[in-house]
Amino acid sequence: MFALSLILAALLVAIDQCLKVVVDNKIELGQVIEVIKFGSFKLFSLTHIRNTGAAWSIMSGKTWFLVLLPIVVCIAGIVYMYKIRKGSKLEMISVAMIISGGVGNLIDRVRMHEVIDYIKFEPINFPIFNFADICIVIGAILFCLSIIISDVKKSKADKAGEKNG
Repeated sequence: MFALSLILAALLVAIDQCLKVVVDNKIELGQVIEVIKFGSFKLFSLTHIRNTGAAWSIMSGKTWFLVLLPIVVCIAGIVYMYKIRKGSKLEMISVAMIISGGVGNLIDRVRMHEVIDYIKFEPINFPIFNFADICIVIGAILFCLSIIISDVKKSKADKAGEKNG
């Protein structure tokens, strides 16, 4: 499962980078393309921006930190995945997704000193984000879910052991 998780991470990084190339080549910087709209109510658009920071442009200009942090997280994630390689598939997939998102944005930061963002959820004031960000968020949610599932299974096993013991 370890090798498959690394392949998944590489595939997700490739998808992220391909999407960013398309956005960079086909959508002008600052251009907004409405994708889903109901009358005057906008739901979703593609908006090409560049971000030198993290979400909401926090830590803008702190490229050294925003390069170092994902490197550390990715190394820790790969070591962790190797240690649990025979464990939960959900946990392995979740860590692979987090790593892929970190690497996807890291490539942009190293190459351009900023990240290409393009997905805008219109109904709320939320930062424009990208596929790598989605991978990180879904990976983190799945990781938490895997921990909860593991705890529930352990708790049931402990209770069953108490009944038998």
